[in-house]
Amino acid sequence: MRILFITDPLAHFKLAKDSTYAMMVESATRGHHLFFCEAAALTLIDNTVKAEVSSLTLASEQHTHASWYTLAQAQQTALRDFDAVIMRKDPPFDIEYVTATWLLSCAQTQGANVFNHPDAIRAHSEKIAIAEFPQFIAPTLVTRDIKHIQSFHRQYQDIIIKPLDGMGGMGVFRIGADGLNLNAIIETLGEQGQRSLMAQRFIPEIQAGDKRILLIAGQVVPFALARIPQAGEIRGNLAAGGIGQAQPLSPRDHAIAQALAPILWQRGLFLVGLDIIGEYLTEINVTSPTCFREITEQTGFNVAAMFIDALERAII
Repeated sequence: MRILFITDPLAHFKLAKDSTYAMMVESATRGHHLFFCEAAALTLIDNTVKAEVSSLTLASEQHTHASWYTLAQAQQTALRDFDAVIMRKDPPFDIEYVTATWLLSCAQTQGANVFNHPDAIRAHSEKIAIAEFPQFIAPTLVTRDIKHIQSFHRQYQDIIIKPLDGMGGMGVFRIGADGLNLNAIIETLGEQGQRSLMAQRFIPEIQAGDKRILLIAGQVVPFALARIPQAGEIRGNLAAGGIGQAQPLSPRDHAIAQALAPILWQRGLFLVGLDIIGEYLTEINVTSPTCFREITEQTGFNVAAMFIDALERAII
C-alpha cells in the first residue's frame, strides 16, 4: 500500500511514546510505502486536492532522534493516488484544522480513502460528544454564561472547568468547595464570556488514573492506559506529567467501549480514544488518539499491528 501520513513536523516526534511513529514502523515492517506531508501542504488546484508529499524512509530505532527518518524530494501528488491517507495532526481544532478537513472531504469525493473520515472529525466535538451518551457521564455543563457555572458549582461544590479545544490537560482547573478563584478562572478561560467552557463534577477516582481506551474500526483494544496524576496534580495526561500504567479493561470500561464502538465506527471514526475516569466517560477523542506504544510495551499487545490489520481490511 501507499500510505500518506498527515502529521505535525517529524522533527517534533517523541519516538518513545509517539503513536503515529508506531503506525509508521508497523506499516514499513509490512512493506508498505510511506509518505509524509503537513496539513499546511494541502491544496485545491486544478479542481483536485493535492499536496507537496515526500516519500518517507525510516531508520532503525537505534539511530539518533535527528536521523530516524529520510525524506525524498517533495512532489505535488493527488491524495486519491494513495491507498490510505491517515490524518494525524494534533489540535488545536482551529480554523486551519477545519479547513484541512474540508479539503480532505473534497479529496474523498475524488476517490481518496481518509482515516478518520474528515466529515466525522469535523462534526465531532471531543468534549461535547459525550452528551450523546448521558448514561455514562458525570454531571456536565457547557456554557458561556458565568451564572450557569456559578450555579453548577453551588450544586456540586467540587468541579472541573476546561476549554472545549484543549488537549493534553491544557487549561484544566479544579474548583473546590471554597470557590477560590472561580470567577477569575471563568473570566480568563472564557475570555470574558466570548468562549464556551465545559464544567464537570469532579471525579475523585482520577487518583487511580484517567483511562485511555482505544477503539479501532469498531473493535476494542483489550487494555487501557491509566494515566495517573503525580503529586500536586489533578491531571493524568502524559503531557502534564502523568504516569501511564497499562491495565485490563474493567467491566464498566467494557460496557462503555462496547456500546460506543459500533456507533462511532459506523460514522467513519476509524480510531477513537475514550477517556474514562472511575465509572464515567469524560471525552471521546478522534483527532489524534495516542497511547499505542505505552500499551504495547507494558502488555505485549501490539496496538499498531491491530491498527494496520484493520487499515488493510478497510481498503481492500
